[in-house]
Amino acid sequence: MSTVILTGPPVPGSPLEDELRSLGFDVRPVTGPEDTAAALAGVPADERVAVVDSAFVGHPHALRLALTDPRFDACAVTGAFAVQRGARAALDKAAALAPEGPGPYADALAGAVEAAGTTVQRPELGSLVAAVPVTGEERAGAMAAVAAVDDEAVRLRTAVKSRDGFFTTFFISPYSRYIARWCARRGFTPNQVTTASLLTALIAAGCAATGERGGYVAAGVLLLVSFVLDCTDGQLARYALQYSTMGAWLDATFDRAKEYSFYAGLALGAARNGDDVWALALGAMILMTCRHVVDFAFNEANHDATANTSPTAALSGRLDSVGWTVWVRRMIILPIGERWAMIAVLTAVTTPRTVFYALLVGCAFGALYTTAGRVLRSLTRKARRTDRAARALRDLTDSGPLAELAARLLSHPGRTLSVPFAVLGAALVTGAACYAPFGSMTVVYAALLYAVLSGDAVARPLKGPLDWLLPPLFRAAEYTTVLVLAVKADVPGALPAAFGLIAAVAYHHYDTVYRIRGGTGAPPHWLVRTIGGHEGRVLLTAVLAAVLASRAADFPVALTALAVFVALVVLVESIRFWVSAGAPAVHDEGEPA
Repeated sequence: MSTVILTGPPVPGSPLEDELRSLGFDVRPVTGPEDTAAALAGVPADERVAVVDSAFVGHPHALRLALTDPRFDACAVTGAFAVQRGARAALDKAAALAPEGPGPYADALAGAVEAAGTTVQRPELGSLVAAVPVTGEERAGAMAAVAAVDDEAVRLRTAVKSRDGFFTTFFISPYSRYIARWCARRGFTPNQVTTASLLTALIAAGCAATGERGGYVAAGVLLLVSFVLDCTDGQLARYALQYSTMGAWLDATFDRAKEYSFYAGLALGAARNGDDVWALALGAMILMTCRHVVDFAFNEANHDATANTSPTAALSGRLDSVGWTVWVRRMIILPIGERWAMIAVLTAVTTPRTVFYALLVGCAFGALYTTAGRVLRSLTRKARRTDRAARALRDLTDSGPLAELAARLLSHPGRTLSVPFAVLGAALVTGAACYAPFGSMTVVYAALLYAVLSGDAVARPLKGPLDWLLPPLFRAAEYTTVLVLAVKADVPGALPAAFGLIAAVAYHHYDTVYRIRGGTGAPPHWLVRTIGGHEGRVLLTAVLAAVLASRAADFPVALTALAVFVALVVLVESIRFWVSAGAPAVHDEGEPA
């Protein structure tokens, strides 16, 4: 139970106590600020506690934003201040001092806590009202301002992501927000809605796997329903302020699980009709994952970098002032809303092969557009990147024991050719896989050289202007090598096994991203070592192909065993971490993936 300490004499006719109780607080009135410290002593230290001025006038949602958001240790609006366990000691210390200065006591406490070094979140209220009027005239004006704004309409509007794609903004959010409210009023949680979205997508994949036109139509419809639920879970989290660590993990990982499961369903359905599109399905997954890693790596590299403005960024800023260009630029990168809508419609009316061709073309264009823009930004501005950014990029490279050994042996503080060396290594291994016969030792030698060059590329802190390209480059090299070797094996089951292996490894890479974004650091080093790192898996796949060259039918079995091993190790550790970790409660508010 959360507790709110209501300071000051009660105001006749004020609905404040009822509003606080409706937000889940136990209300404890005190006669004045001087009694606050004693009241705080009676509240357990691990419990959320708030201090609110009894003369507060404002919207219930303004109080909700200040007092119930689980993402922040301390949060305040005028006249109301709440802390969680992480900021409780600072609040107790501030309350033990004599109140100073004019204005609401809650504001003075928030200022003292902030001055002591604790960050106090102050939500942007917009048209919502939060005030502590002194005179009767001021109180009447504040109450009139409250009556003039529909609290529920604001709450519904702000439940929608601040930045979203065209399809989501105009075709999903206008009604999904009401579904979110319906769910909130019936006690459904965002995690339950997220799980429902996953189950719906898996059923859609099963329908696509039938290979029948009716199944394809049902798959397209269910995929759209799954996307509506996918939007609803985030809107429900924002509407009810039900953010959680587990919810952030589920929301981040289930999107990829849904999409890639649907790819597999399409490939299975096509196979029933004699059309083998597993290579296309795998290519689409590789392209999508590499594109996301470009986004993640660039953002991490520039998360806290200091830099002058580049001409590319300045042009983007000018284009933002022209409304229609914003939507065009969001649409052409084929974000999740547009992408899923395209997949759903094409699945219903065309064939899986057509779906994958459209995906490959659209995603390739989007990847080229975003990557080219980011390369230009990186080259045309002088950025000073922090140790934190360099560490994040190093973790995103997923370098294993072989690369680490090469980095130690070849370390040279003056070297600045990280990206060229990595490009050379990636080109050698993928080129050997493409042009050498299946099972050739040439691929093994190329994989060894790739391990050396990739290790050399990360031998120094990754603070160069283009060092953020290393993680997507390594992803592309690893995934493409597995794809090519599976194609060249030319035996039944090789491509589905490769799909499973890359899906397991991609999950590990997404998990790494979201741990870093959550501020908890990368997965433990033993995990990366256990699954070999990107260069170790490339070498192992090449060795398996060489060893099994004379009996290629066993190659899918080897890939499947490797996929199962990686999936088990990664999933067990990932689930353990996200269930037990004290990661901050977050929710994605940025551009859709």
